[in-house]
Amino acid sequence: MPGVDRVQTAATVEEVRIRLRTSAPDVVLLDARLPGGRPSTVRLLVAEHPTARIFVLGAHDDEVALAVAVESGAAGFLHLDLSREELVAAFAHVLSAGLAGKDRFGDDAAPTSPALTTREWQVLRGMSTGKSNGEIGRSLFLSEDTVKTHARRLFRKLGVNDRAHAVACGFRMGLVS
Repeated sequence: MPGVDRVQTAATVEEVRIRLRTSAPDVVLLDARLPGGRPSTVRLLVAEHPTARIFVLGAHDDEVALAVAVESGAAGFLHLDLSREELVAAFAHVLSAGLAGKDRFGDDAAPTSPALTTREWQVLRGMSTGKSNGEIGRSLFLSEDTVKTHARRLFRKLGVNDRAHAVACGFRMGLVS
């Protein structure tokens, strides 16, 4: 991959910490299920190595891991089923953006919140609590299709393709907590 001159692996979180002390990488891909990991792992790594961009690799439906990763300062959350091309694209984006002086959002200022309708915000809030579209619909007295329509509009406004990414953006932007 262009821009990558060395790749290292580690079997435990402690091994990751040792490698980070000795090699100071630009990007770290951290499996959410890595032995020795706990919710505070990302926060600890970010504090110890603020210039490293840490991506958490997790399951598509693991919204708790996603929320904890984003809240702890991870640069992103990548799904276990992502393709090699998607991984290369994610890393290339980070490397081409230039790592020095950038915050975790990839530019000098925090992202601005898009103007969401009340329903879009309610759908996002439902997603952030792990509710299905049907459950969100029942709680808002809407059909599941109507919830899907609001979700599509929400995704478009946030510039995301799925629920997990929408929830992550919502947490980062302070739209949900």
